[in-house]
Amino acid sequence: MRVPDLRQIMEPARAPNLREAAARWQASRRDVRESTKVQHRTALGRVLPVLGDRPIDQLTAADVVDLVAALDEDGKARESIRKSVTALAMVLDFAGVSPNPARDRVRVRLPRCEPTEPEPPSANHVEAAAWLLKPNYLLALLVLDDSGCRVGELEAARLGDLDEHRRAWLVRAAISKTRQARWVELSADLFEVLVERLPPREDRDPEAPLFAGVTADRLRMAVGRACRDAGVPRFNLHALRHRRISLWHKAGLSWAEVGQRVGQRSRLVTADRYTHALVDYRELDRAKLLERVRMRRHGLRSPA
Repeated sequence: MRVPDLRQIMEPARAPNLREAAARWQASRRDVRESTKVQHRTALGRVLPVLGDRPIDQLTAADVVDLVAALDEDGKARESIRKSVTALAMVLDFAGVSPNPARDRVRVRLPRCEPTEPEPPSANHVEAAAWLLKPNYLLALLVLDDSGCRVGELEAARLGDLDEHRRAWLVRAAISKTRQARWVELSADLFEVLVERLPPREDRDPEAPLFAGVTADRLRMAVGRACRDAGVPRFNLHALRHRRISLWHKAGLSWAEVGQRVGQRSRLVTADRYTHALVDYRELDRAKLLERVRMRRHGLRSPA
């Protein structure tokens, strides 16, 4: 020890805890959309209260197993637990932890969950709920049912994306789930009411929402309350996409046409997951519902 090795007497550098590593990882994710960042925050929000203060070099597969058990006992859905474990694995990958305990497929198992078959709502159920919605939510519901678009695409639509000659709005590549731009075309009567509710052309802000006052969360809450008050089974907004694809298939459209309209790359997914044998294949009585939108806009009482 004539030339002492000072590394032997120096205290080792402290490994960051999971909360610190997660913050660094989230700050580094400049490659994803804001909606994805929100999903990451939500997923980690279930992990950090349990493991956030643990140094990352002390985490083991047993800790991840205990995390899964705790989330399961707390009533979290299997898909939510999966997203949390996946987010944890990505944080530990970013921090250079190897082997990564969250990727231990032998010991880390998700709770068993029987898959449920989506059940698109019947026309009667959609109409019963629609009659109880405010005009802006009712119009948004009719657009989802008519076009099969995603609710996030509807929320992100801007006035500058509207093409009145084509009767459609442009879903930009940055918004589209498939990263491919496409046009969402609407039926003539529905598009006419949509344009009627817009400001005059000279007063339109291209960056203003096309569906003013409508967000995905607000629309879900409004439809949920309407289903409750109407006494019909509550349906998910995404179920309207399943319903529209099933109606188009029944009408004889090819899988290629359906996939292009709704923005799906895989024809197999369109056929296997989104096509159902419906209880009824009736279209909504859109004329009456649109008349309700018009009358409520002018402060008139619609007929019962």
